[in-house]
Amino acid sequence: MTTNESIQYDCFRGCVVTHEEGTGETRCTYRAGCCKLGDYNWLKDANDGTYRNIFEVRFKNTRKGFYINDSSQNVRLGDLVVVEATTGQDLGIVTLEGPIVGRQMRSRGLDPETAQFRKIYRKARQSDIEKWQEAIAREQDTMIKARRIAAEMGLEMKIGDVEFQGDGSKAIFYYIADGRVDFRQLIKVFAEEFRIRIEMKQIGARQEAGLIGGLGICGRELCCANYISSFQSISTAAARCQDLSLNPQKLAGQCGKLKCCLNYEVATYLDAQSHIPKVSGPLEFEDGLAWLRKTDILREVMYFSYDKTSDANLYPLDAAEVWDILEMNRNGEKPESLRTEPEPNIPEFVTAVGDDSISRFDAPKRKRSRGGKGRSKSGQGAKEARPAQNGAKEARPAQNGDKPAQAAGEQRNGNGNGHGRGRGGRNRGRGGNGNGNGNGGQKPQANKSNE
Repeated sequence: MTTNESIQYDCFRGCVVTHEEGTGETRCTYRAGCCKLGDYNWLKDANDGTYRNIFEVRFKNTRKGFYINDSSQNVRLGDLVVVEATTGQDLGIVTLEGPIVGRQMRSRGLDPETAQFRKIYRKARQSDIEKWQEAIAREQDTMIKARRIAAEMGLEMKIGDVEFQGDGSKAIFYYIADGRVDFRQLIKVFAEEFRIRIEMKQIGARQEAGLIGGLGICGRELCCANYISSFQSISTAAARCQDLSLNPQKLAGQCGKLKCCLNYEVATYLDAQSHIPKVSGPLEFEDGLAWLRKTDILREVMYFSYDKTSDANLYPLDAAEVWDILEMNRNGEKPESLRTEPEPNIPEFVTAVGDDSISRFDAPKRKRSRGGKGRSKSGQGAKEARPAQNGAKEARPAQNGDKPAQAAGEQRNGNGNGHGRGRGGRNRGRGGNGNGNGNGGQKPQANKSNE
């Protein structure tokens, strides 16, 4: 069965757009997996009747807001709705309903009792969806033209994204600039060029990365596109306290700024460092001075060496023991030796799959036989061809029909007692005054004796 329809995944708005060629109808269905800054409704089975008329409505990328259904329409999760805008109407997708809406408003600093909400007019009709899709189709060309106009006017700014309103009467231009930009003349040029209302909205490099989205070096979705809505300041002090290398290429994210994840474990490292003593000089022992070479912060283990400039022989000490040794040195006492200190019991990390090799599931390779074609038919040629311990085997006496031996040192089983070379085994015994042995059961080639 064939269907005459085309499917388009709009990950900017979190929906799937289906166009039926026969009827010309356009359908849009909500797809939660594509939404940026998506929220999981973990209270969907605990509907207590609160906030039944307030819904979270999502638009393009990370823009979303809370709207009230004061006309008591049958609005549910995933519906496309026409909502009130500053000028005209906008179209979005309902992404949250029920008690979770109140918690989301409080997390953003909104009081559900006193906040002013815009209205949900109705569910989107087919004509609303078609007009919405026509406006979306204009966004890419509008952004390219806007970038060209801004460059021609010599403005130091970058147009990062363009979002059209649902009715196509207004567009939001997201731009990035290091300083203040006088774009009053630019707005007039945009209005004449695109014949729409213009709204300029400045964003930072982190917000731009959240709008575009992508994957980090950890393999997961960018945090700014996944859940971070408010960005905190990040400095290199966060990297220093975690003993990270101050390499800009490794510490910078896709936005070109320091990674947001540098702040995730700062509190843990600061707490662990409070249990580690500050060692400014060497520890004094009876057999010499021990210098601090490195510190494992999370394990609270410090490594010392008798050589100030070498890490060859390191002796681990627990942080609690270092506190005791420092106290003894202040009192004029010296421990016997660092070499006699017992190693601290350090918990080792063990993975769920163990330390097995990744090639453990590969089929074992078959070993190639070295004996080859020269093996005896009875299968015992290799054992019979093994030379005697006390000397070479005696040559088999010639029988009727046999050819005489060509050399005094030639033997049938590859054992040469003359100047020849016995072949047919793994080891080759070269002629001379010694014995040439070949262990493999292969008939040796005739060798000519040296005259």
